Amino acid sequence: MHPQQMALRCVICRGGTSKGIFIHQNELPSDPSRRDRVILAIYGSPDIRQIDGLGGADPLTSKVAIIGPSTRADADVDYLFGQVNITKPFVDYRGNCGNISAGVGPFAIDEGLVQTREPITKVRIHQVNTNRMIVAEVPTVGGKAAIVGDYEIAGVPGTGARIKLDFADSAGSATGKLLPTGNIVDELDVDGVGKLEVSIVDAANPTVFCRMKDLGVKGTETPREIDSNMELSKRIEDIRASSAELMGFVKHRSLAAAESPYIPFIALVREPMAYIKYTDGKGVKAEDVDLTSRLCFMQQVHKTYPVTGTICTAVAAKIHGTIANEVLSERGRKSGEMRIGHPAGIIAVESDVQKTRDGFRVDRAAVGRTARRIMEGYVYVPREVLED
Repeated sequence: MHPQQMALRCVICRGGTSKGIFIHQNELPSDPSRRDRVILAIYGSPDIRQIDGLGGADPLTSKVAIIGPSTRADADVDYLFGQVNITKPFVDYRGNCGNISAGVGPFAIDEGLVQTREPITKVRIHQVNTNRMIVAEVPTVGGKAAIVGDYEIAGVPGTGARIKLDFADSAGSATGKLLPTGNIVDELDVDGVGKLEVSIVDAANPTVFCRMKDLGVKGTETPREIDSNMELSKRIEDIRASSAELMGFVKHRSLAAAESPYIPFIALVREPMAYIKYTDGKGVKAEDVDLTSRLCFMQQVHKTYPVTGTICTAVAAKIHGTIANEVLSERGRKSGEMRIGHPAGIIAVESDVQKTRDGFRVDRAAVGRTARRIMEGYVYVPREVLED
């Protein structure tokens, strides 16, 4: 045992189009402030390169999944998600990551936390951040999570075993309401933007839907092109900050970047269109998608499309009158499956939303992902991080 460092066992896993560290709850200090200091040290944050840790200097690889015994009788495991800030000493627990969620079932199986069944093991996941249930159906071979299969997801090379994630129990994940403001469309008064119509929906993660044309976005832009447009990026963040204030995540919009950088998401949407994928230069045909979107999180454009944002987009698009519904194709309105065109390709999602006397009910919100365990071992962090 090193006198100046401590070792913690962890697993690095790709879940969907994200990558993160999966760690047992009992490996970390129980005190939240000490726990977060350890997590920051594991990742090498704050540092723009995360050079002194395992972080990949990208929000998509600066994520942590803390797995523990379930605190609910109807679940198999507890899963707490943290978005580790790269430049600030902050771990954000306000929302969930659907891609990282795809790795929870395989982790639980491979770590012996659930009893396996072949060919499919169903893992009931208590998502602690949102206090909602996710049901994962994981292909299983020889008592372990399968990784070989023919399922392909845009943004990940090759194919893998298809994991089905059902987020039906996701309405009101952060606010307690599917429509946090009670309105299908809200008009925001945004500094530097003016009056702007948005739809705010909370399913899996709260997301604010805006028309691309209202912000001068065509839909053919790559993530880098949008991020490099500083004026546009500021307008998008100002919209997000105003929405965060409206939903009560922060007392004032000026605090949004510091106190609630992860949620809400911002989805810029428009009707189906043809465009070129930035990842391989191949084209996406308008007839192959039901709406086109670019989603922003952590003050930048997502390089693909987050699963929680996918769930929320699919749910919002099935609520008549929302901005997402406004741009949805006729096929998307009639089908149980809709296809979202994003910078790296297409993501398909199943959704069923029913109108009720009191509002709307989400009966189904399911998406397919793949996941793979990349490494397991010990990460070392300086003992001094535990000092008060």
